[in-house]
Amino acid sequence: MRFGSLFVNASTAALAVAAPSSEKKKRVSKFQFFGVNESGAEFGTAIPGTLNKDYTWPSTSAISTLAGKGFNIFRVPFMMERAVPTRLTGSIDSAYFAGLTTTVNYITQTVGAYAVIDPHNYARYYGNTITDTAGFQAFWKTVATQFARNSKVIFDCNNEPHDMDNAAVASLMQACINGVRSAGATSQYIFVEGNSWSGAWTWVSSGTGPALLKLTDPQDKIVYEMHQYLDSDGSGKSDQCVSATVGRERLAAATVWLKANKKKAILGEFAGGSNKQCARAVRDMLTYMGTNSDVWMGALWWAAGPWWGTYIYSMEPSSGTAYSYMLPEILPYI
Repeated sequence: MRFGSLFVNASTAALAVAAPSSEKKKRVSKFQFFGVNESGAEFGTAIPGTLNKDYTWPSTSAISTLAGKGFNIFRVPFMMERAVPTRLTGSIDSAYFAGLTTTVNYITQTVGAYAVIDPHNYARYYGNTITDTAGFQAFWKTVATQFARNSKVIFDCNNEPHDMDNAAVASLMQACINGVRSAGATSQYIFVEGNSWSGAWTWVSSGTGPALLKLTDPQDKIVYEMHQYLDSDGSGKSDQCVSATVGRERLAAATVWLKANKKKAILGEFAGGSNKQCARAVRDMLTYMGTNSDVWMGALWWAAGPWWGTYIYSMEPSSGTAYSYMLPEILPYI
């Protein structure tokens, strides 16, 4: 999600909107995973920052509520510089990492869902594009060691690389895979992301997909994570969707690519505004993905989190705009 300063300025105000009062008729889900991003720990620019001032961790009660609706996967964004400060080859910051560990354990042990560990850094560290693949591999070995025995943890190499050489992005993704596996985490999925904000609609045309085909994993558990928003520029900054079929149209080329190369993917971020046009577009996209569930493993809404306030896509119970309007629209696909 390309938000920039929106993370810093996210309102903490709550909406006085009732939770969904009715649910649409459920169907048997064709997806292995369906969930939501739990945003908050990547907020702010202060490093290390102060908990509950610059950043926050997800609400466990909100996670439980969404799990009760059927969500079985939660992506937890965090900031690399807070988790492993100073240098990529450094040690974890125990205070910040305790929040991540607590959240992950709640999701995987208390709720019994999957937790996606997401360094939400756009392939940057302290604002600089990451070029040190050995250091990046060391970072991932350090992080993955903490969760190596948790079979419900999924490792997301890095959020939305952009404006980079495709080969450089592929090198970072391979370094991530190597780091995770060298930590002894051998049973879990690894989500790899591509250049151009990991957009599904540019996956083929930008060349990022072909570059990532060279990735190897001794456990053969690579999943290609793509993101797709339905507004005019695909940035997710508008609550207006281009058309009722824009989602399937933007996923079409990537779907062909996945089938041709016998690969699996997940839509790690998607959203649409709380209006009839976007509701139709979201339903149509999910229907299309369900029809192609041989390659699409599922999807995660962007985003829940306690600090979103009046954010147009907020899935935070019970006051979030999307929780009230869009959740009933997507429940049949969960």
